[in-house]
Amino acid sequence: MNNAPVAERGFPKEEVYRHLVSILGKEWVLHTPEELIVYECDGLTLHTRLPDFVVFPTCTEEVVKIVKLAGQYKIPFVPRGAGTSLSGGAIPVEGGVVLEFSRMNRILNIDYENRLAIVQPGVVNLHVTQAAKKKNFYYAPDPSSQMVSTIGGNVAENAGGPHTLKYGVTTNHVMALEVVLPDGEVYELGTAAGDAVGYDLVGSFVGSEGTFGIVTQITVRLLYSPPAVKTMLAVYDSVVDATKTVSGIIARGVVPAALEMIDRNTIQAIEASVYATGIPKDAEAVLLIEIDGLATGIEQQMERILEVIKTNNAREIRVAKNETERKKLWAARKNAFGAYGRISANYYTMDGVIPRSKLPQILQEIDDLGRRHGLRMANVFHAGDGNLHPIILYDIHQPGAKENVLALAGEILQRCVEVGGALSGEHGIGLEKQEFMSLIFSEADLHAMQQLKQVFNPENLANPSKIFPIRRGCRELPKNILESSDQKYKAYQEIVRF
Repeated sequence: MNNAPVAERGFPKEEVYRHLVSILGKEWVLHTPEELIVYECDGLTLHTRLPDFVVFPTCTEEVVKIVKLAGQYKIPFVPRGAGTSLSGGAIPVEGGVVLEFSRMNRILNIDYENRLAIVQPGVVNLHVTQAAKKKNFYYAPDPSSQMVSTIGGNVAENAGGPHTLKYGVTTNHVMALEVVLPDGEVYELGTAAGDAVGYDLVGSFVGSEGTFGIVTQITVRLLYSPPAVKTMLAVYDSVVDATKTVSGIIARGVVPAALEMIDRNTIQAIEASVYATGIPKDAEAVLLIEIDGLATGIEQQMERILEVIKTNNAREIRVAKNETERKKLWAARKNAFGAYGRISANYYTMDGVIPRSKLPQILQEIDDLGRRHGLRMANVFHAGDGNLHPIILYDIHQPGAKENVLALAGEILQRCVEVGGALSGEHGIGLEKQEFMSLIFSEADLHAMQQLKQVFNPENLANPSKIFPIRRGCRELPKNILESSDQKYKAYQEIVRF
């Protein structure tokens, strides 16, 4: 096995460029700095790295040719969808070739009888539901970026969304995959029936963040749209009361389809934007709650939820009377991230998981940590399953801003782990959290996972320098890459005391 960082191996760029052009045509191979700068980062904008090439395949056969070329010259390659990853998953840390899948964007088949759809990786998440809804079906995983994020990226990061509380994350809805491994071989994993025989290779591939290979076709499960939906908004003067409501609803045996929380700073951002819904700006928190299912019984569920809401001192309750009102309530939640620009020059979105019972404690600690670093915090998250999304509000032009933000982010992740939580609920590990993996996993755990990766990716060409801590044994990155990461690794080491 070649353990040297790929970036140290070198390759003849002019020669590789000619080969790529012969596969795709000159128009679909980007190589100049002004073209490549668009692809230097994804949603994790604090870190950047230019690729050597960006290519736009249209089919599995072209992907195979590109991957085989990369293998011939020992060039790293990184799959990229819409670039909405918030953990740096699509950043080409060691340069190489970025395969951009915007041209592989076809829904190949919708099989209503068997309740499935077969799609290419560049299909936008929301487009699957839009295509299936004419017969009252939909695709359940709904990340906040669903209007732009692609199914391939959702598979790579095991994306979730507000409705995962009841319906699960991406891995619960992927039945089969067509994948191209780093040796250029094409494999079919899983079946349209969705029943794994032997090892669950589909489950292993989903969430592997492009480190196993490239997904070129996905078979997803479609669900029949529930006949009845109730959506409500509860306004609170206390974060503690809002979090008690979350635990109280679950304790009553009701599992909502979605149970989201928005804090005061986020409310103010939303109400200052085009997505304003009239939420009181002085409210400390709001809960957005949705239940669905058969019409029979849904009213009883709503009554139980309303009882918990009132018991915990909600100052206002709104129940959507129709689909228009429901969409308006959801617009506030779905567009919260875009609204932060109204109250902050920059923001950094985090992702951690904690037990629901720890919500009041951790939210207070996050706020305290922010003040200690001189930074404002905002929160919008999946309260029902404890999947936090702390938002660090900052100004990139302030001296030391990046280092301060990263240090704060590290402390927040530490606290999530210390109270019995996890590093990620849906954004993945990527570049952002790799140095924190040792907080959760032992050396034996990490070694076992790396051994699994080596089965698929023995030359470490597929999305290298992701997920695993980089300063372990012989697997250190060269100085130029460490310097290009804005001293992130130094800050991480100070936080976790490597």
